[in-house]
Amino acid sequence: MTTKTVNIPKINCGHCTGTIEREVSELEGVNSVTANKDNKTATIDWDETTIKWEQISELLEEIGFPSVD
Repeated sequence: MTTKTVNIPKINCGHCTGTIEREVSELEGVNSVTANKDNKTATIDWDETTIKWEQISELLEEIGFPSVD
């Protein structure tokens, strides 16, 4: 398991956090996603044998919430 917290400057509201949590959690290999609108971050826990960070990052960008590492 790998856990990473990333900055996502485009998070502005609860809808944003819900979208991130819903979309990213649907990826196979992602165990948990917690987005925080107050500090504009998302903490993602995933299994690197199933999915790579690059795939998660690409999805975040695709749904309009690119991360800033």
